[in-house]
Amino acid sequence: MSSLSQAVVDGIAVTLPSAFHPGWNRLPGVRVEEKTLAIEPADYFFRFESHSWLVADWGKVRDELLPVKETTESAVEQLTLDFIRRHARSTDDPGLVLRTAYEVYGHLFRSELLTSAGLQGVTPDHLRMLHEAATLMALNKVELDGHISNVGPCWFFPAATSVVFGLDDDEGRMLDELYHGAWFNEHRRLESVKAHAALGGRLVHGCQAKADQTGGVVAPYGAALEVFRRDLETFKKDWIARVYAHRAAPVG
Repeated sequence: MSSLSQAVVDGIAVTLPSAFHPGWNRLPGVRVEEKTLAIEPADYFFRFESHSWLVADWGKVRDELLPVKETTESAVEQLTLDFIRRHARSTDDPGLVLRTAYEVYGHLFRSELLTSAGLQGVTPDHLRMLHEAATLMALNKVELDGHISNVGPCWFFPAATSVVFGLDDDEGRMLDELYHGAWFNEHRRLESVKAHAALGGRLVHGCQAKADQTGGVVAPYGAALEVFRRDLETFKKDWIARVYAHRAAPVG
């Protein structure tokens, strides 16, 4: 039996550098105990068809790709795609995906950027919410043909964070706007493109003009996005309601 197949039977468990918020225990299939994050796939995922992911070593991305500047002949997207082709590998270990995503999003949502973000009211607590939810979103997956093969509650960002962190509707929408793009000026967008090489692709939002709970996923370069959008519409409304069903009073 492969390691992922065994993980599906036994559940996914990973030890991370810091403990996730205890509110994650409100979602079915998620258990947080100190620095251990455990997921029972049968309870957590709405759809779980693909048992492999593409990853690259975060240390290599950080040290070798993040410092690279684009030129008039080499756009950052091409530099990133070339890096993925050279260094990414397939893994059937969801724990490795979560550990990698933890590093990626810890970097992208680091608190030192608050002084230059120009976003009134954004706090380190909000960045923690973004960091943790985006880490779990890394288990979602889109295939090259655009079919969405893995979907968990964190696909629906405001719903999941409202349940976990006890947010009201306005704060949930604000957090979704931050994830959707308000946090990123062009400099940080370029950084985000390169950082996502560690997760084997680029961050793709289902939203259009504004954040609307259509979520995002790290999709492979070349994925058929028109199929992705149609697939998303088939389940979005029902599954958002299923996430909100677990909403309760704020967790301290």
